[in-house]
Amino acid sequence: MPHSPLLSFQNASVRRPTGPVLHHLDWSLRPGEHWAILGPTGSGKSSLLDALSGRLPVASGMYEHPVGALREVVERVANDYQFDRHVASAAQFYQQRFNADAAEEAPTVWEVLQHQVKPTGTVDEHSVSLPPPAYPEDWLAEVADWVQITPLLDRRLTSLSNGETRRTLLARSLLRRPRILLLDNPFGGLDTQSRERLHGILNRIAAEGTTLVLVTTPREIPAGITHVLELAEGQIAWQGPKDLLPSLPETAPETLTDPGLLPRWLNTAPTRFAYAIRMRNVSVRYGEKTVLSDINWEVRRGEKWAVLGPNGSGKSTLLSLITADNPQSYRNDYELFDRKRGTGESIWDIKRNLGFVSPELHLYFPREQAVWKVIASGLFDTAGLFRKPTSEQQEQVDFVLDLLRIRHLREKRLAQLSTGEQRWVLLARALVKNPPLLVLDEPCQNLDPPHIARFRDLVDELCQSPDRTLLYVSHYAEEIPRCVNRVLRLDLGKGTVGRMEG
Repeated sequence: MPHSPLLSFQNASVRRPTGPVLHHLDWSLRPGEHWAILGPTGSGKSSLLDALSGRLPVASGMYEHPVGALREVVERVANDYQFDRHVASAAQFYQQRFNADAAEEAPTVWEVLQHQVKPTGTVDEHSVSLPPPAYPEDWLAEVADWVQITPLLDRRLTSLSNGETRRTLLARSLLRRPRILLLDNPFGGLDTQSRERLHGILNRIAAEGTTLVLVTTPREIPAGITHVLELAEGQIAWQGPKDLLPSLPETAPETLTDPGLLPRWLNTAPTRFAYAIRMRNVSVRYGEKTVLSDINWEVRRGEKWAVLGPNGSGKSTLLSLITADNPQSYRNDYELFDRKRGTGESIWDIKRNLGFVSPELHLYFPREQAVWKVIASGLFDTAGLFRKPTSEQQEQVDFVLDLLRIRHLREKRLAQLSTGEQRWVLLARALVKNPPLLVLDEPCQNLDPPHIARFRDLVDELCQSPDRTLLYVSHYAEEIPRCVNRVLRLDLGKGTVGRMEG
């Protein structure tokens, strides 16, 4: 006789304030099962996790779960630092991770895990009353060893790599001893070694009795997963044992709907310069830690580069010098767009020449702003729209909405979108001013395979112009556009220049 389910939906529908997102759900999670949730961007994967954790109510049908104990039984692993206002405040500024003085004010991993974070700006530590540490030290030590963060406990939050941050957030959830662990795209943005390490950790968690339910992609299903649920347009398209999962059909990448749009984008004359970047012995240090060491690198106008390297190799710091977000810019000898840094140019003079996407960019936008406003903010290089665009600027926004085929999202609020849809909107923001330099830092993170293929091909089309310069960062070789033919490889802060293979 089969075990009673831990959780189950029976003809359930789920709504957000803006309307229904999931329909006619019939699904059960039974003891011993571990599920992967697959589906295209916007299909409702994150909404399903929200419903399982009790963040979204079931509008009709039934959701059976441990009454009154859902929060103790089900734990959703945070994707970022927004789970706590003090932690979010201490980690919210993109520039802070590159500012040695401000970084020293950020909380340590131990303080975050033990709920010992002081409000930002605290001058007198004795004026702040904190509760006792949340967990016994032996339990914290056990979990830290489990997810391989013991050496990180004394580190500042802003000093962590992407992979280290993911493991820290996972530890935060495991400390609560949940019965069921929910994860949303845990492998996004991790290098090969970090993904392998996280696969091992999740397989161990599953083997030792915690039930896993994770949103992921077909290429990143952990070995410990037993079942798969596929969503499409808010409904279950397939569910069953992982071994019976049918092969996904090859999906031809979508093409631009209007063949007249791309030439219009390509024919806008970019700013003229000989070199987008010229670096001479560039180094960045924080205290005794060297993040970049003697980088010598030149990027001519029109060249297409990949910037590769493991998590923690210095890629984000290198990009922060290019985007004018790093205070150590003025200590170094380099030029952007033929102009030496520190010779009177403003941050905005630099930013108007580049379009930028990063995996964490969406954290800094007002979540209630409409999509069109988020895109329009790219015209002014601000995190949100704070001035009224001209009619010409409004046309630019509508044009890029059509270019990326997301006009149907125009009036939605950023908070209403799935993580993948948010990524697509930020891509549009990077393109809206038709910049001569595109800096795309893992732009396909959390996009489904058809959208990845479509965006990769779109970048190839956008970079047909011999004047368009591209820097592209990814941990997946198949995501890198075909136009990329040069590579800067970073490892332990040192750079090696070469030709892109394949």
